[in-house]
Amino acid sequence: MPKRPANPLRRLDVPRWAEQEPSWREASPALIRAATERALARPSGGWVVLGAATEVRRGRGFGRTVTGREIVAWRDAAGALHAGPGACPHLGASLCDAPVHGDALVCRWHGLSLGPGGRPNWSPVPAFDDGVLAWVRLDELLAPGEAPTERPVLGPRPPEPGVAAVATVIGRCEPEDVLANRLDPWHGSWFHPYSFALLKVLTTPTPADDRFLVEVSFRVAGPFGVPVHAAFSCPDPRTVTMEIVDGEGAGSVVETHATPLGAGSDGAPRTAVIEAVVAHSDRPGFTQVRKVQAVMRPLMRAAAARLWRDDIAYAERRYALRSGRAEIVG
Repeated sequence: MPKRPANPLRRLDVPRWAEQEPSWREASPALIRAATERALARPSGGWVVLGAATEVRRGRGFGRTVTGREIVAWRDAAGALHAGPGACPHLGASLCDAPVHGDALVCRWHGLSLGPGGRPNWSPVPAFDDGVLAWVRLDELLAPGEAPTERPVLGPRPPEPGVAAVATVIGRCEPEDVLANRLDPWHGSWFHPYSFALLKVLTTPTPADDRFLVEVSFRVAGPFGVPVHAAFSCPDPRTVTMEIVDGEGAGSVVETHATPLGAGSDGAPRTAVIEAVVAHSDRPGFTQVRKVQAVMRPLMRAAAARLWRDDIAYAERRYALRSGRAEIVG
């Protein structure tokens, strides 16, 4: 086996933006649409990402609206994750920032205690902490005839603990528009030239092997970048996972989760794009990187948020065109 170079950076011979090879011929609308439709048909077991696991802290509730339904998550005295309706059953007070005492939320209005066992007119919903993300299971997200599952369908993750960061961006679109954006890898070096270069789609999805395999270089600084092979796949109808399968950081993943929030004041749907980056490397020095995760996470979140400020515009535009609401996007 050839020896791996000590420095993964390569000087990239990148053409000017307008002189790179156009990708529109390969980016077939029918192919993207078929890949998106197959992803949407996958079972979810009713599970959806609520947010980063670290957002649900001990001592206080964490709230988010999902499909127009208020949900609150909290941790009990042992740190286990729980979730339930976000409105107090007494007089409807919001529980999103309710303090936690022992194992239970305590309503700030009148002190009603709401624990994992529930009470009349207030029933907890299943929750799951995968170590990076907090999930909840909602029956309204089940497809007709689909049975709920005990845990969410998880995609690939690194074999050992990595450095994880989660960023959230909210857009005026539906989850399928987010999936369609991620299932169009061809736009990478055109729409995000500050992050990606020399992108080439090696294989496209088929029903038998439903993933994209892409060759791409991640830009680091100036003309330097890191070349890798990455695979895009969908473990459930609201998730696209990009896994580095060859090259520096093999095993690292970027998970893009699309959580439907409900309609905004303009009547258009809102979707939270919750992106988890789990970086991994088997280089000895990566152990030192894990020791400074507190410094790395904000930088990783900022990089993911920058990409999604562009990509959410793509998803919003797609929704506007297919719904006839083009006036909602500038």
